[in-house]
Amino acid sequence: MNVPDTTPPTVPIHTPTFLPSRHTPKLRTTWLGHACYYVEFPGGFRVLFDPVFEQCCAPINLPNLRRYTPPPCEIEDLPTVDAVVISHNHYDHLSHPTIKRIQKKFPTAHFFAPLGNKQWFVKNGVHNVTELDWWDERDVKLELTKSKDDEASKVSVSASDDQKSDPESITARIGALPCQHVSARTPFDKCRTLWASWSVESGGAKVYFAGDTGYRAVPKVAPGEDDYGPKYAHLPHCPAFAEIGRFRGPFDLGLIPIGAYEPRFVMSAMHANPKDSVNIFVDTKCRKALGMHWGTWVLTEEDVMEPPRKLVEALKEKGIGEKGVFDVCDIGESREYHVD
Repeated sequence: MNVPDTTPPTVPIHTPTFLPSRHTPKLRTTWLGHACYYVEFPGGFRVLFDPVFEQCCAPINLPNLRRYTPPPCEIEDLPTVDAVVISHNHYDHLSHPTIKRIQKKFPTAHFFAPLGNKQWFVKNGVHNVTELDWWDERDVKLELTKSKDDEASKVSVSASDDQKSDPESITARIGALPCQHVSARTPFDKCRTLWASWSVESGGAKVYFAGDTGYRAVPKVAPGEDDYGPKYAHLPHCPAFAEIGRFRGPFDLGLIPIGAYEPRFVMSAMHANPKDSVNIFVDTKCRKALGMHWGTWVLTEEDVMEPPRKLVEALKEKGIGEKGVFDVCDIGESREYHVD
C-alpha cells in the first residue's frame, strides 16, 4: 500500500477573487478544492458545485481524512449563490455543516440533488430543494429586486419549457445526467439514493459537471502494465457519456474528475483516472475542461501530485493539446472562457 506524501508544497493555494456584480462578460470558474467549483455564468447566474468546506470529509473527525490543503476562502466570502448542485451523498461531496452555512448565508439559494436525496435536505431543515432523475431538467428563474442597501433575489423552479422569457429576470436550465458511481452515508444505505452528473446552461453558456464517476472497470494488472493496452481492449466502458454528448452536448466547459483512482482494480468502476477523464471529455463533447476531485484529501493511493502529470500524458496520447484544452488550475484560481 502506497501512503501518499502530503508534505507541503503540494497544490498552490490563492485567495480567490470574485466579480463585484452580476455583470459577467465571460463564463468564469473558480476551483475551491476537491470537487467544488464556483461558476459565474454570463448573464449573472451563480452556481456552487459539490461544496465541502470542512476539515474532514467523514461523519467523525478521522486524522487520515483531514485536508492537506485548506479551502481558499470561506462560504461567507462568496458574493452570492443562486443554486447549489450536489452530485451524490458521499461526505466529500455533501457536507451537513457546509449546507447549513450556505442556507444561513444565502437563504434563497436553491439546492439540486439526484433522486432520493430530498428527504435528507428536508430532514435537516432545508426546503428549497429539487431532486431529479437522470435526464430530467428544470428551468430556473431568478428575479432580482433592488433594495436601498442590497440586492435580493427569488429563485423559482419549474418543469422545462414552462416559463416564459422575462427580460427582467435571469434564467437557467439545470439537468441531471447519468454517470457511473455509487452512494452511501452509512454502512447500511449503499445505493439507496441516486448519483448524477449535471448540466447547467445560462446566459448562453453550458457547463457539464461530471461529479464523481468511473468510466470502465478493470481487473488487477501487473505493475507497469497499461490497462488500456490491447490485452484489455475488450473491456466495456460506460456508454452514458457518449449519450450525454449526443443529447445534451456540446458543452463550453466540462468539470471532470481526474483523481482518487489507485488501486485501479478497486477504484476504476467508480473513479476515473486521467485516461478515463480524457475519454469522458471527448465523449461528452466538451470544448474545454478543468480537472477536479484531487488535491484536497487523501482518498486513495496515488501520489497527490500524480493526477495532473498523468492528465498531460493522457492528452498527448489522445492527440489533444497538452495545454489550453483540458487543464488543471490552482486552488482558488479563476479561469475565464469566451462563449460564442
